[in-house]
Amino acid sequence: MTATHRRRRGRGEQPVVPEATFASYYGTPVLNRPTWKALDIAGYLFLGGLAGASSLLAAGAEATARPALARVAKLGAAGAVSASLGLLVHDLGRPSRFLNMLRVCKPTSPMSVGSWLLAGYAPLTLTAAATDVAGRFRLVGRAAALSAAVLGPVVTTYTAVLIADTAVPSWHDAHRELPFVFAGSGATAAAGLALVGAPAGQTGPARRMAVLGAALEVGAFRLMRRRMGLTAEPYERGLLRAAEALTASGAALAGLRGGRAPGAVAGAALLAGSAALRFGVFHAGVASAQDPKYTVVPQRERLAARAREGT
Repeated sequence: MTATHRRRRGRGEQPVVPEATFASYYGTPVLNRPTWKALDIAGYLFLGGLAGASSLLAAGAEATARPALARVAKLGAAGAVSASLGLLVHDLGRPSRFLNMLRVCKPTSPMSVGSWLLAGYAPLTLTAAATDVAGRFRLVGRAAALSAAVLGPVVTTYTAVLIADTAVPSWHDAHRELPFVFAGSGATAAAGLALVGAPAGQTGPARRMAVLGAALEVGAFRLMRRRMGLTAEPYERGLLRAAEALTASGAALAGLRGGRAPGAVAGAALLAGSAALRFGVFHAGVASAQDPKYTVVPQRERLAARAREGT
C-alpha cells in the first residue's frame, strides 16, 4: 500500500459502490409469503371485529331499553362469530386442527389466546341470541350478553395483535396503532349492521358508535402510516383509500338524523368500508412480504441508527 493511498484512506474517503438492488437468491422474496387464504383470513378479521363490537352494542341497547336494536346486535354477533370460526376452520383445513390448538394455553402466543377466546365467546353470543329470539330464560340470556360484551373489545382487536406478531413488515411495523384501527373498524361495522337492520327510532347508540368508530379508525390509520415510514407504502393502495372514503361518508350520513332509508345507506357504506379495510390490510401485508426492500431497507436504517447512537 503506497503512502498516498494511506493518506487518502486517512481522510475518510469511501469507496464508490453501485446502488443496491433488492433481490434475493433466484428471485425469491426474503420472507415466505403468508400462506393464509385471502378470503378466509381477511373475512375472519372482518367478521371477528363485527362480532365483538356488536356484543358491546347489544349490551348498551339492553341497558337503554332498545329491544329491537339489542336483538339485531345479538344476532349479528352470533352470526358473525359463527361465520368467522367457519372461515378459520376452512383455512386450517379441518376442524380437528382448531381443536388441537385448545390442548394447551400459551399466554405468550396470540394464536393460542385467540383460540381460547373464541371458544369461550362464541357460546355466549349464541346463548344471548337464542334466548332473545325464543323469549325464554331471559336471565340466562342477559348474563350471556353481558359476558359477551366484556369479551367483545378483546375479540374485536386481538386479530390485530395476531397479525402484527409476525415478521411481515407492514403488519409488524404497525403493531402500535393497528389494534386501535381494528377497534374503530369493528365499531363502524357493528353500527352499520344495526343501521341496516334496526328501526330508525332505536338506532341512536349505533349512530354515535359509527361517528366515534370512524374517527378512531381513520385517525389511528393515518397516524400509523406517518410513523411507519417505508413499510407504509403498501397501505397506499386503492382498496384502503376506498375504505377510508366509505367509512367517512357512512359516518357522516349516520350523524344525520333521518328515516330508515338514509340509515340503511349509511349502514351499507360502513359495512363495506370496514370490510375493505380488513381486506386491504391483509393484502398490504402480503405485498410487503413479497418485496425484499420492505425487509432490507428498514433493517439497514435501524443498524445505521444504532451505529450513530453508539458513536
